[in-house]
Amino acid sequence: MNAQKRSEIFSLLKKSIPEAKTELLYNSPFQLLIAVILSAQATDISVNKATQPLFANAGTAKKLSELSLNEIELYIKTIGLYKTKAKNILETSSIIQKNHAGNVPHNRELLEELPGVGRKTANVILNTIFGEPVIAVDTHIFRLANRINLAKGKNPLEVEKRLTKLTPNEYLVDAHHLLILHGRYICKAQKPLCSQCVIYQQCEFKGKL
Repeated sequence: MNAQKRSEIFSLLKKSIPEAKTELLYNSPFQLLIAVILSAQATDISVNKATQPLFANAGTAKKLSELSLNEIELYIKTIGLYKTKAKNILETSSIIQKNHAGNVPHNRELLEELPGVGRKTANVILNTIFGEPVIAVDTHIFRLANRINLAKGKNPLEVEKRLTKLTPNEYLVDAHHLLILHGRYICKAQKPLCSQCVIYQQCEFKGKL
């Protein structure tokens, strides 16, 4: 795929999704961090259902760190891997409260030291909260980038590096949300909605309908 076509793709996606943003519900950087940790192998809808009552009662690092493991499990038990996630968010809350005065650190290394936080989660925080031009590659973006030949790669890190290198600078900050929303609702894993796709002409997927 050439540079002109990539630029056209992002331009069209931006026009189609002018207010591209996360669908996770949050009222602070800390709440988004917890929601993203919980979203691994879970839908945003299921996470939002669990975090609304959780954040209403313990929406800060201090308050969440004061809950027992069992209390947290009860809040998030409808989410997959809830036992592991409960342990992670309790430990993460305690570290943020103790080491960072309750604030989410604006630093990749410090973020990735937190339990339950890997490169993808750190990228989401750095991009969504701090406006950094980084791209978190989830299953939707990995599939989309490979399928339409936007930035092929054998693993998420390869795709991330190629997307970061090849995405026009003016779209880097928005790229994550533009691609994830297009992949989630249009370029689906099963039965992509090609007839509704705004980048149909630019798409290089050989199996497009």
